[in-house]
Amino acid sequence: MAEGDGLPAVGGGPTPGATWSPPLQPGPGSPQPAVLGPGVPPPSVPPPGGPTGLWPGAQPTPAPPPRRPGLLGRVAVPSLVAVLLVVTGVQAYQIHQLTDRLADTDRRWDAGRQESQTRLGGLEARATELESEIGAAFDPEAIAAAVLPSVFRVRAGQYTGSAFAVGEPATDGGTNLLTNFHVVEEVWEDGDRQVFLELTDQRFPATIVEVDEANDLAQLQTTSTFTGLVAAPAAVRSGQQIVVVGAPLGLADSVTSGVVSAFREAEGGDPPVIQFDAPINEGNSGGPVINGERQVVGVATAKARDAEGIGLAVPIATACESFEIC
Repeated sequence: MAEGDGLPAVGGGPTPGATWSPPLQPGPGSPQPAVLGPGVPPPSVPPPGGPTGLWPGAQPTPAPPPRRPGLLGRVAVPSLVAVLLVVTGVQAYQIHQLTDRLADTDRRWDAGRQESQTRLGGLEARATELESEIGAAFDPEAIAAAVLPSVFRVRAGQYTGSAFAVGEPATDGGTNLLTNFHVVEEVWEDGDRQVFLELTDQRFPATIVEVDEANDLAQLQTTSTFTGLVAAPAAVRSGQQIVVVGAPLGLADSVTSGVVSAFREAEGGDPPVIQFDAPINEGNSGGPVINGERQVVGVATAKARDAEGIGLAVPIATACESFEIC
């Protein structure tokens, strides 16, 4: 084709009007082109634009900036901490106050308890004192009511007198009693040992166990059970009030009262005796002389003839030593 037809020349020549650049020649240090053999795939070529994988002209997406707490967050956190500190302080103060109140309550409780114990001790002491005063108050009626169930009229042959239960029960059962020897003397001298005890409308057989003629005493025993009277531990005192219980002239359950006139020591072979002014008569012999504490102080035994207010009794200590039954 002739020039000027407007078609490119066949043969790959340069296009008219185009600038042709010769191929780059490898220089020293330049990478050598790889020679590919048959069937060898071409090496991977990074995409245009470099290792970021972006095409030319593309910009990388910037990372979002770190979020800063807003004004509300910056204010709320310190406020919450402050509130927590205030609440903690208030609770600590309340706990401290409660501890102090509990300690104060404990102290007041201990003080009140000690005061109550002191008052209780004083009341107990006062009650004991009042009981002593009541016991010391002489009440013949109460004494008689307590003593009469233990006092008997004794029938020994043709004679009558009085006797009373004393001490603990007998070793083989039954009850020990005391009376005067002269009350049972006739039966004893006859070799007989049985007498009878009478209480109201009842009658009980009893046996003469032992006698003490020198002190005008005799021990009796019955199989029936009665409450024994208690022997006074201390000697009588002049002016001490007493009650005499017995069966004067056979009149059972008789009670008279008076005072101890004197305590007569043993002299010239005579045994010691208690002198008292309570009226007694025949039949009172062997009956108990009782003090205000309902204890036996003596055994009524005689009265002065042709005189008033002079009765005599054997001290209970003498009877207890003679028979060992008190």
